[in-house]
Amino acid sequence: MSRATHRTAAAKGRPFSASPVLALKLPAWRSRLVLFVLFCAFAALIGRALWLQGMSTDFLQKQGESRYARTLELPAIRGKITDRNGQVLASSIPVKAIWAIPEDVQVAPADKLHQLAQLLELSDRDLRKKLDSDRSFVYLKRQVEQDVTDKIVKLGIDGIGTRKEYKRYYPEGEVMAHVVGFTNVEDAGQEGMELAFQKTLAGMNGSRRVIKDRLGRIVEDIGSVREPHDGKNLALSIDRKIQYIAFSHLKEAVEKHKARAAGIVVLDVRTGEVLALANLPTYNPNNRSQLNGGQLRNRVLTDTFEPGSTLKPFTVALALETRRVTPSTMIETAPGKMTIGTATIGDAHPHGLLSVAQVIEKSSNIGTAKLALQMEPQEMWDLFTTVGFGQQPKLGFPGAVAGRVRPYKSWRPIEQATMSYGHGISVSLIQLAHSYMIFARDGDLIPLSFQKVDDAPVGRRVISTKTARDMRAMLETVASPSGTAPKAQVPGYRVAGKTGTAYKLAGGRYVNKYVASFVGFAPVSDPRVIIAVMVDEPSIGHYGGDVAAPVFASVAANVLRTMNVAPDSTVTNIIIPADAVKESL
Repeated sequence: MSRATHRTAAAKGRPFSASPVLALKLPAWRSRLVLFVLFCAFAALIGRALWLQGMSTDFLQKQGESRYARTLELPAIRGKITDRNGQVLASSIPVKAIWAIPEDVQVAPADKLHQLAQLLELSDRDLRKKLDSDRSFVYLKRQVEQDVTDKIVKLGIDGIGTRKEYKRYYPEGEVMAHVVGFTNVEDAGQEGMELAFQKTLAGMNGSRRVIKDRLGRIVEDIGSVREPHDGKNLALSIDRKIQYIAFSHLKEAVEKHKARAAGIVVLDVRTGEVLALANLPTYNPNNRSQLNGGQLRNRVLTDTFEPGSTLKPFTVALALETRRVTPSTMIETAPGKMTIGTATIGDAHPHGLLSVAQVIEKSSNIGTAKLALQMEPQEMWDLFTTVGFGQQPKLGFPGAVAGRVRPYKSWRPIEQATMSYGHGISVSLIQLAHSYMIFARDGDLIPLSFQKVDDAPVGRRVISTKTARDMRAMLETVASPSGTAPKAQVPGYRVAGKTGTAYKLAGGRYVNKYVASFVGFAPVSDPRVIIAVMVDEPSIGHYGGDVAAPVFASVAANVLRTMNVAPDSTVTNIIIPADAVKESL
């Protein structure tokens, strides 16, 4: 506006704001609409505030509390595992978990972070990765020993905290690995008895409510404590001394014969308790950094194999039980070969006319097959399944397999013949050992147990007492100088058992690899233990009488003395002929 115009307006007595040039030309309703919208917004805020303060107090309290209140877990102590005599096989030792609030730790001096990485056995780069993986909380390492934890705390790095937990320790190491098993970083069972009895051993963790500052330090307890309930201890049937005896002699055999693997199990004839169970290769459960599948396999329970001649006693026992033969019945095995259909079976050496007892002593395939072909397939199948073949063992032990016994309706004569001497059927070593209970006892079968048994279990009748005693007498001849296992003899004790040598299957065909086995019991006058040995792919020697029987003898001698079993034989000199009989494959 020009000065002249201004002067003219003033001269006329009108205020400057009333100038028509400054007049508002927007409609009045727009300002009212803006005012209404603002009013509604303020009303909504007031309503929300009233709702939160008056109706949703629980939610806000929880949100606020979560910024400072924490629930701390009070870990329960896992139960101990002991052997039958109370010797500790697995126990929990207190350790610490090291945790961090990354945003607070990362501002620490570089030299302290380097020291922290060294104590945690991490590189500086790996420590940085862990700290970068989460902004609010991260575990740096679990199950850290107390002396290392103390050094970490002394570094005084803000944002580093510790949490109490437990680490499992196994005093017997590799000797007991496949029995006891191990737990993971969360102290949960992963293998063996640790897994089988997880619920019993684990107990129940407790908790308590606390107030923490931003650095994770506890500044006040606010109660609400739930006490932890420690796990229950577990007493196994295993005898630590017998376990060590079995393991050490099995290891010697593997090294001597340069075998791929091996297994052994020792059973108490009177109670069915498993006194020892060992496998090779094995592992140290206290240091599993190099653990592989081969070491982890509990071959006694999880691996099956064709038992070979160790199955012949069952065919002979069935023939005796059904009164088709007596121990003195003669069987012609000459000329050492026998054709069934289009297939031919044979003995390692021709034996000619043999008694039923000698069929066992000499381990004749021809004699056993001729007995089997007098029977109905269902009779054999019934006996096999009754003693546990083809049935998953009821041991409560993880991974135990059933093996394989095909339905009898599909058996051809040649298959019935070969199954009679342990081919075309697969069993685990513990099944084989268990089945020999009917010979070591007076014809009955009792269940096996990995837990200590206070009262002897009631047996289930399988064969008559007479048949069982006749079989004991026959099996004793196997360990005689004229049998297939003179190396199974034990000075001062009468022993009985049966050798087994079987080809291995690969790609559906038999190959020149062997499983050598021996199952026996002692003393014959009053059997106390059954010992079953399996050696897989021995490179030096392959017959059960040469490879597995000596392991039986060494273990039996030490075990019987450990158990204070009185000798039942006056023979102390072992007689092993240079031309010992070999069992037929």
